[in-house]
Amino acid sequence: MKIDFAELSTVQRKVQIELPADEVAGEFSRAYHDLGRRVRIKGFRAGKAPRSVLQGIYGEEVREQVRAQLVEHSLGEVIKDRGLQLISRPEIEAAELQENGEFSFSAVFEVKPEIDVKNYLGIELDKVRISVTDDQVDEALIRLQQSHARLEPVTDRNVAERGDFIAVDFAGSADGKPFSGGKGENYVIEIGAGQALPQFDDALQGAKLGEEKQINVTYPEDYPNRGLAGKTAEFSVVVREIKQKVLPTIDDDFAKDHGECSSLEELKGVIRQRLEAELTQYQQEELKEQLLSHLIERNPFDPPQSMVERQTRYLLERKSTSNANSPETEAAPTTEETRKVLEARAVRQVQATLLVEKISQLEKIEVEDRDVQERIDKLVRAAGERGKALRDFYSKAEARADLRTQIAFERTLDFLLQRAGIKEVDPVLNKVDEENKKS
Repeated sequence: MKIDFAELSTVQRKVQIELPADEVAGEFSRAYHDLGRRVRIKGFRAGKAPRSVLQGIYGEEVREQVRAQLVEHSLGEVIKDRGLQLISRPEIEAAELQENGEFSFSAVFEVKPEIDVKNYLGIELDKVRISVTDDQVDEALIRLQQSHARLEPVTDRNVAERGDFIAVDFAGSADGKPFSGGKGENYVIEIGAGQALPQFDDALQGAKLGEEKQINVTYPEDYPNRGLAGKTAEFSVVVREIKQKVLPTIDDDFAKDHGECSSLEELKGVIRQRLEAELTQYQQEELKEQLLSHLIERNPFDPPQSMVERQTRYLLERKSTSNANSPETEAAPTTEETRKVLEARAVRQVQATLLVEKISQLEKIEVEDRDVQERIDKLVRAAGERGKALRDFYSKAEARADLRTQIAFERTLDFLLQRAGIKEVDPVLNKVDEENKKS
């Protein structure tokens, strides 16, 4: 086997391979021998059909099979011998394959770049000094109160007001025709909460119980549902029910019923601890982001385009899924500007991944099989009803390998944080905060 190896860039490689005629002929012989044992041809006993007959019937199929086998086997040897880590599917260009001649092909692919990571220990980081205030505890307590509010029918009036929860039947049309998502029954909406377009929301104020009301809504030109963008729709709306939100009183009984605490003061203490834990988690995540930024700044390199493209597609798909689950009936199309923003984020994520992976190798940070299994068990327990599906997912070798990589990434970041120089600093005040502090 003749091999010509070329480095086209820091990450792109090209391999040209030429295989001798005897190796090609031997592969064809094996292929036809195996084929003769598998197929049944009328007029011949099993395994006794002449090769010429098999060539006439299966010639092209065998040629493709042999071509694939020769490429896979010989390229695999080169990759293994040179210790290459491929991150893209090889692009193959091959000469015509003859049964009694030489065979040559070329393969172009990307490999993980060789990164010389420097200055990754003792990185100076700023940890913003933060604490939980009484106001933040009170705000969290109010959110808890809101989450346990009851909706009770309004009995002293029949006109809807801002803040009411109303159940409506509605039917809409645009250009004189009904449209998808334009009809509903007993649809609950909170007036003034921004759940509908302002024109529709404003018109609901003053609507009378049981009476039909006509509402015209002009959709903006950039409305996600392209079938309605820039058009005026006419809605026929009937209010079926008017309810008000009734909040529970914040007292010791509230603490017992909704906080599993013996008193309001104890509940406030529990809330404070939860908020402090959240702030601590936020601090850690912010420190990690700082750390990664410093690593990338100190060790600049161009990440492989194939990895960037894969990560960009992943971010686009995740954004598309998020949009699809929004209240709008149709997700807004991905713009070129959105793609550029996500691609820049993908570049940073790939750089961070490769740098941390290299540090993990240098520092010999390993993840054992039991570590992976413990993480899977933890995820399964937290998943509840989805636990079985999650365990099935992680029964696949590829999924477990990805999880192992994730754990190694986390451990390496923790290793670097433990050896970083962390200095506590006061938070930067904005103008409003500064004025409040002076007054």
